[in-house]
Amino acid sequence: MSDAEIVAEAPLRVACVQMCPNVGEKSTNLAKSEEAIREAAATGARLVVLPELANSGYVFRTRDEAFELSEPVPNGETTELWGSLANSLGITIVAGICEREDSALYNSAVTIGPNGYIGTYRKVHLWGNEALFFEPGNLGFPVFTTDLGRIASFICYDCWFAEVFRCCALKGADILCVPTNWVPIPGQHEGREAMANIIVMAAAHTNSVFVAAADRIGTERGQPFIGQSVIVSYTGWPIGGPASKDGEEIIYADINLSDARKRRTWNEFNHILRDRRPDVYSQETSEPRIRM
Repeated sequence: MSDAEIVAEAPLRVACVQMCPNVGEKSTNLAKSEEAIREAAATGARLVVLPELANSGYVFRTRDEAFELSEPVPNGETTELWGSLANSLGITIVAGICEREDSALYNSAVTIGPNGYIGTYRKVHLWGNEALFFEPGNLGFPVFTTDLGRIASFICYDCWFAEVFRCCALKGADILCVPTNWVPIPGQHEGREAMANIIVMAAAHTNSVFVAAADRIGTERGQPFIGQSVIVSYTGWPIGGPASKDGEEIIYADINLSDARKRRTWNEFNHILRDRRPDVYSQETSEPRIRM
């Protein structure tokens, strides 16, 4: 058994920070993130997840604006601040950032631990006007082995693709951290769960993984965001949140990451990942027939 697997047997407090970044106000956004990270750590959290593009805000008017708010990873102002906090507080942070690599921009999530930068995920499935500013992610779906366990991350619209969850589960992820900026879905009735939450609940269950989704709130340049951050058990049921639709807050859950692995065997006949039939799926999907 590896060190990560041994550590993953221990209880772990996870926190999702629901906040309202303001586009263009990087210093204010970083100060707000620092305050929330410190509060979460003081409450015992060892894994803290922040929203998508938490440092820059989301609704850019031009690519030039996005470029001005971007920075390199891991040697930029934002990752250096979060890295310092992770080190001094002894925690792991997963957070959304506007990343610049040479002339390319990416909607990214960084994972940073007590010993420094761990890795980056770049959003694969771009939503709406994001395609005007960002390149599609080119790092695949990495799973990082950390002192806490095996952590993967992806961002917002990625959740609408079942393959993303499955790829991470097959690579051994115990928890999927989702920095996100979810927007309203047409047709949703008052009092019903957010569609995004239903999606991550189903995916957590069908892959036997924990999911920690940190959403933002507020309205930015006319675009509303829905909040309702949630932490979901490998069973598919929420164990932290959902948070409110419009308040800045932190939600928590106490989990044991090893449970996700152990419970993939559902009974003496069924294992949710072993029972896959890629031989059949490949026949059906080798020549996709999609009518636009």
